[in-house]
Amino acid sequence: MRAAVLGSPIGHSLSPVLHTAAYAGLGLTGWHYERFECDESGLAAFLKGCDDSWAGLSLTMPLKRAAMTLADHVCEPVTEVGGANTLVFRDGRRHAYNTDVAGMVTALREAGIGEVRSAVIVGGGATAASALAALRALGATAPGAITVLARDPARAAGVVQAAERMRLRIGVEPLRNIKEHLDVDLVVSTVPRGAADAYTSDLAASRAALFDVVYNPWPTVPAGAVAAAGRTVVGGFPMLLHQAGRQVELMTGVERAPIEAMRAAGEAELRRRAESGE
Repeated sequence: MRAAVLGSPIGHSLSPVLHTAAYAGLGLTGWHYERFECDESGLAAFLKGCDDSWAGLSLTMPLKRAAMTLADHVCEPVTEVGGANTLVFRDGRRHAYNTDVAGMVTALREAGIGEVRSAVIVGGGATAASALAALRALGATAPGAITVLARDPARAAGVVQAAERMRLRIGVEPLRNIKEHLDVDLVVSTVPRGAADAYTSDLAASRAALFDVVYNPWPTVPAGAVAAAGRTVVGGFPMLLHQAGRQVELMTGVERAPIEAMRAAGEAELRRRAESGE
């Protein structure tokens, strides 16, 4: 059976390492996981070329919204979040899933953060919408419990719409005002490496734990400072690991993915990349 990760750019995706380790751990001989460069304009054609030898696809940016529209069946929280990161081919149909949310929730719980009453999300893109659903699952449901901080609040419309679908009443504020919003349990940074560095001192001085979705290189500047201040920090690798584990379960039909084997393989690859400067 075949599976793959699609996106653009895709060259540094860790998904092939994680999924291949899962297949080995499960004894699934004959299963192969690849990566393909693919943008939105090419996704429909790629899907048409997927025959019965394909089990499913992992999808990264910029394909999550397009994947949702090309699916035959959509499973929540895809509609709420506004995007799918997984397509499973089953019974001649394309089933769309979002495993990012489950990956976030599991990563936070694994780090001892089992309940969140108040939070800030830095960034207003697709990952921020998944973070909303994860925070809701962890208890941040009161009006105003979540504030989204974006460099340009007007560009966070997609997150606002996702919040409305989830029936969450959130605040949206300029990122430059971050210091005024850090009296919270958790800060979730969904921006690329370096984009939040200017606010490191504010984050380190707050009481909040930090979940930074960046996984390579690690730690980020804010993550290092918050950890040095003695507070809980969760990186992007545990999220990536657990969302991939759920993808393996959906695509193969196994009850439980071999998470520890996947973790070991992923961590080894990240060490290799760090040593080689990739």
